[in-house]
Amino acid sequence: MSDILEIKEWYLKNFETFENSLNGESKKPIHLIRKEAISNFNKLNFPTTHDEDWRFTNIAPLLKYNFEPATQADVQAKQIEKFKFKNLKGNVLVFINGHFNPKLSIIKNSSSEDSGAQNEIRVGNIADEIKNNSAVIDKYFGKYANHKEQIFTALSTAFTQDGAFVYIPDNKIVEEPIQILFFTSTSGKNIITQPRNLFVAGKNSQASIVERYISLDDGVYFTNVVTEIVAGENSNLEHAKLQEESLKAFHISRTEIDQERASNFSSCSISLGGNIARHDINSHFNDEGSECSLNGLYLLTGNQLYDTHSLIDHAKPHCNSHEHYKGILDDDSRGVFNGKVIVKRDAQKTNAFQENKNIILSSGALVNTKPQLEIFADDVKCSHGATIGQLDSDAMFYLKSRGIGEEKARAILIHAFASDVVRKIKIEEVRNYLEKILEVRFNK
Repeated sequence: MSDILEIKEWYLKNFETFENSLNGESKKPIHLIRKEAISNFNKLNFPTTHDEDWRFTNIAPLLKYNFEPATQADVQAKQIEKFKFKNLKGNVLVFINGHFNPKLSIIKNSSSEDSGAQNEIRVGNIADEIKNNSAVIDKYFGKYANHKEQIFTALSTAFTQDGAFVYIPDNKIVEEPIQILFFTSTSGKNIITQPRNLFVAGKNSQASIVERYISLDDGVYFTNVVTEIVAGENSNLEHAKLQEESLKAFHISRTEIDQERASNFSSCSISLGGNIARHDINSHFNDEGSECSLNGLYLLTGNQLYDTHSLIDHAKPHCNSHEHYKGILDDDSRGVFNGKVIVKRDAQKTNAFQENKNIILSSGALVNTKPQLEIFADDVKCSHGATIGQLDSDAMFYLKSRGIGEEKARAILIHAFASDVVRKIKIEEVRNYLEKILEVRFNK
């Protein structure tokens, strides 16, 4: 207990230093949100396995480190070039240790709010929006990721400094996917990066966003990220999140989605790296006729642990949700899936489907899965399910009987299992990239 108190004290002292560095920015409205968040952080406790939502995820290894706030590192263009999807010709936002790097980024058809272009697409970073007294920040920031009950969200909010910002006004379409690349370079230090992202899609708008987290070395560090997404009326937004960090890294993220009337939101979360990784993803239907699709794939080896907690809140009628997560676990890895769908009393004509499937490749791997439905309406179609097992022995026998060797047959089945999720990504280059990863990993 004393160690945990020392860790809290460490972050509280770091906040004092951070606050003193803000100068004039400490007078802006957003700093009141920061101060409220650090107050909540001080009141809250770090979760333990005695907390139901963290029952199978022990974060004690994370709390052993006094992580230092990250500063901008000297990273050259040639170091990151291979991580860009070259056939995507749209905006590319590059962040180094959580700080926006304009020299390494590519900004197209985007304007700043202070230029007077209120109805133009804006792609950039949170720090500049705060500096320019953005009305979008005032309207949306911190309205969806509640920091009163979640200690890591409170920590992120308190230290909000930079992150990705995408604003698409009404009736605008972003033709090319937006790439957002978060690189971490530790230089031998135990650092913490806390990107804070805000994506707002206006009425009748459309866009695709690729959000990636990548290590430039194999150091120990902590990524604590919060992403708030607003899908306006009749908007269409696709979001892909790729976590490809060091196997020594810790990654805790929260994605909050607000869906308005007739909006369509689809997400695919891919987790490949991290020692301990956790993703809380929550979508809320605030009007009728909307659709939400949450998909995910986690490939775990060694002692990795990956935890998905999802919530789809059917608060309004005539909405559809589809949730499909798959895991492939080897060695002594651990997987956790806790998905909850709530259908409230007035949410008649709801159609909700939830599924979690896992393949275990070793005797030491373990999955804890808990899909949940809470239904308070009577005119609905809802189903859920979960499976944990090994590769299908009949399918293996069939392939081997056709002259395919055991290792090749095993690779074919694993690839087919995982591709079911990957194929849901509409961005072809991202999809092909993930298919290649599957081919390399399982065709040894």
